[in-house]
Amino acid sequence: MEGSIRCSANYVPLTPISFLERAALVYGDRPSVVYGNVKYTWRETFVRCTKLASALTDLPISYGDVVAALIPNVPAMYELHFAVPMAGAVLCAFNTLHDSPMVSVLLKHSKAKVIFVDHQFLEVVHGALDILSKSNSALPQIVLVLDDQSMPVRVGMPPFKILEYESYLATGRPKFDIRRPKDEWDPIALNYTSGTTSSPKGVVYSHRGAYLNSLATVLVNEMLIGPVYLWTLPMFHCNGWCFTWGVAAQGGTNICLRNVIAKDIFRNITEHKVTHVSGAPTVLNMIINSSDEDKMPLPSKVVVVTGGAPPPPQVLLKMEELGFVVIHGYGMTETYGPATVCVWKPEWDTLPPDERAKIKSRQGVLHIGLEEVDIKDPVTMKSVPADAKTMGEVMLRGNTVMNGYLRDLKATQEAFKDGWFHSGDLGVIHPDGYIELKDRSKDIIISGGENISTIEVESVLFNHPAVLEAAVVGRPDDHWGESPCAFVKLKDECDNVTAADIIKFCRDSLPHYMAPRSVVFEDLPKTSTGKTQKFILREKAKAMGSLSHKKTSKL
Repeated sequence: MEGSIRCSANYVPLTPISFLERAALVYGDRPSVVYGNVKYTWRETFVRCTKLASALTDLPISYGDVVAALIPNVPAMYELHFAVPMAGAVLCAFNTLHDSPMVSVLLKHSKAKVIFVDHQFLEVVHGALDILSKSNSALPQIVLVLDDQSMPVRVGMPPFKILEYESYLATGRPKFDIRRPKDEWDPIALNYTSGTTSSPKGVVYSHRGAYLNSLATVLVNEMLIGPVYLWTLPMFHCNGWCFTWGVAAQGGTNICLRNVIAKDIFRNITEHKVTHVSGAPTVLNMIINSSDEDKMPLPSKVVVVTGGAPPPPQVLLKMEELGFVVIHGYGMTETYGPATVCVWKPEWDTLPPDERAKIKSRQGVLHIGLEEVDIKDPVTMKSVPADAKTMGEVMLRGNTVMNGYLRDLKATQEAFKDGWFHSGDLGVIHPDGYIELKDRSKDIIISGGENISTIEVESVLFNHPAVLEAAVVGRPDDHWGESPCAFVKLKDECDNVTAADIIKFCRDSLPHYMAPRSVVFEDLPKTSTGKTQKFILREKAKAMGSLSHKKTSKL
């Protein structure tokens, strides 16, 4: 409107910190975090996070500094999601499957000043710091998280100084002046994609994006006031798809779970009257295939949010038979986790079960926090027709797409070419506007919700002295969704090398989840220019069927 102005007092940077402040005010006496015998209210969680933020600034941690964490789904991991940004810093949660070499690479790239580590992974961090010390890199301060406060800090790990989490938190000031972001586009979190050793991609999240995506996930996943959320989804994965912050917005209760076991999932759902749970199709598969002894009747409606890989329709069917209500979303690290959701329409209720499952396995439409999702020809940038047949690349844009890749301008520019974020995923659009994935243009394998770079695995295979040629593709897996399958051509006179030898070699150089679980020895199909025809190998791997129920899965 002509002559209108924006009053500066009306501009307050959006940040998830406000969710915790409001939860302490409105839901102060309600339970916030439950972990075994440990229970906190929202008022107590606010005080603990404030004191931890204060302690961080005394280290000192300054605006924009990175604070790393290698912690499973325990209360400390949840508290760091608020305490670190309240100190003006950036939280970088590492995948708990990473080994020492990988952690050292990510610590060096992120320039983390502090690393919080659970006692379960202390040796991994010590190994990483040992690697860094040999390259004269700056070493972060270690803060150790213990389950039992009577448990002594492990000795025999010089020369690194260790602080203990609860003692360190106690040094903080409850009246600390919280450091809110100077600008809502300031970074709040740093998340690494597949953690490749050659060129790790650090995805930068903003306070604004985290705020909007948190509210969007709460809305699309039907979270009313006071949800009870069971943490089967790793908090390190896209900051728990932003549920770490979103549950606080609704004054909910976080039920922490260190290890994801079917028996514990059912027990916690029954004991705490869980209303919501999230996880990759791997978790769903674990639930439906659990023993009758482990399964328990659901006390009430439980909404399950799944994503990370297209869920098989039969898995969705069996989950609903157990009484779960499944919501399927799609996204990636670069979109703060969920970006689209298969919004259910009432007219689909009357369809046969298998038809409903096929529809629900689609990736759907954009959620409320995103601006646009489309499938385009990456060359012409024209939208493909909505005929459910013509494939193109999934592209997105909006406030809940990353700021960019940390210290990687080239990769950032490529990702946002022509003003859209290029996902690298191939899919189609149905006549009703719902998208469905068909393939991945970058050959990324998604196993148990984690991304695996085939290029990285192949680079390790080529280091084996007996390997002449190698290519890695995804093989169907009833449990993990996909597992890496290596096609290998051996050098002459190396016929004595076995599949077990190849797998062990890879496991010695990679986290186990990234190593091939099956190996096929044969000549690789090539184009006239010498490029491996991976589409042929994919078909072969598909024809081999699932690995999970075969004896070779024990390798």
